[in-house]
Amino acid sequence: MANKGRVIVVAQVQKRYEIMLPYLSERTKRAWAAAEALAIGRGGNAIVAEAVGLSRTTLTKAKQEVLSQVGIPTRQRQKGGGRKRLVETDTTLVEALDALIDPSTRGDPESPLRWTCKSTYHLAEALTDQGHPVSQRTVYRLLDALGYSLQVNRKTEEGRDHPDRDAQFQFIYRQVKRFQKKQQPVISVDTKKKENIGNFAKAGQVWEPQGQPTKVNTYDFPDPQKGKACPYGIYDPTRNEGWVNVGLSRDTAQFAVESIRRWWNKMGKARYPHAHELLITADGGGSNGDRTRLWKTELQKLANGLKLTIRVCRFPPGTSKWNKIEHRMFSFISKNWRGKPLDSLATIVNLIANTTTDTGLHIETSIDYAIYEKGIEVTDEELESLNIKREKFHGEWNYMIKPQL
Repeated sequence: MANKGRVIVVAQVQKRYEIMLPYLSERTKRAWAAAEALAIGRGGNAIVAEAVGLSRTTLTKAKQEVLSQVGIPTRQRQKGGGRKRLVETDTTLVEALDALIDPSTRGDPESPLRWTCKSTYHLAEALTDQGHPVSQRTVYRLLDALGYSLQVNRKTEEGRDHPDRDAQFQFIYRQVKRFQKKQQPVISVDTKKKENIGNFAKAGQVWEPQGQPTKVNTYDFPDPQKGKACPYGIYDPTRNEGWVNVGLSRDTAQFAVESIRRWWNKMGKARYPHAHELLITADGGGSNGDRTRLWKTELQKLANGLKLTIRVCRFPPGTSKWNKIEHRMFSFISKNWRGKPLDSLATIVNLIANTTTDTGLHIETSIDYAIYEKGIEVTDEELESLNIKREKFHGEWNYMIKPQL
């Protein structure tokens, strides 16, 4: 066959192949190619192989199948054909992968991924280093087969339950009801997360003109001139009212008690003119923590100054979210300033003060410019001099401090 004529035949076969290709499976593709080669005759294998990309060996086998008129097989490939699955050739691969992602290996010094992000790329790299060469895509498929999926953290674990957890809840409930029945003040206290003051990004979305989002700093490095805001909150569940003292210094026990003092002077004494007792519910950590000596000594000073008996009831360990202030006040403040840069103290104060709810929540606020020092120690003698009386039931959580004469 002349060279020019061969080129024309190859082009014709290739054209027919392109037309038929969408209708061909792997098996019928071989049968069609064999039929073309047989129709061409001598040199047909070479021409068809060049036109469709099949090897001559495959074409030879295909022609034998067509000429022998073998029945249509139920499989496109013979059983066992094709490359073996990696999990079959490397029987310990799945076990090695499972060991890397098993929660029990977190923090294990023997785990190569103990402090790294367990992405499929990192996992593939670690497996390869262990003698299991594998691609990122294969790791993804294996994880899916093992029942793993990409998930975010969900805050549900409160830590190990204290055996007297429910009993303490009941104790607090009875104390609150008793105070409310006698028209005595009850407050829930806590410190809200510190916030950088400045033109920084704030999580959440807010309505803006389309294509005109608020521009903020790329990085959240604190502004040394503006500093941070430390909001300490007091919530009155009886009247659904709150007070937030925005400090610029440190979150210390002195700051916490000073915040309570300001609440009393600005709101409390006007609402409860006949008060002789004050009940404080709080969690067990932070500036008002149950192991903080300075908290108790500062409360003694507050009791002396206000001439009030101060009772303290704490929530058990791991149950701080049950504190009323968390879901009755702080959560709504967070919603009110979502997506809004806290660029100044005035912005923070206005956003807090303008936080309201359908149930009538009212919040007042102030700025505390005082400097509070850390590391103030309370001696054993000072602690013993406090006029404190502990309850029989968990006295470390429940106690009252009476004014000293």
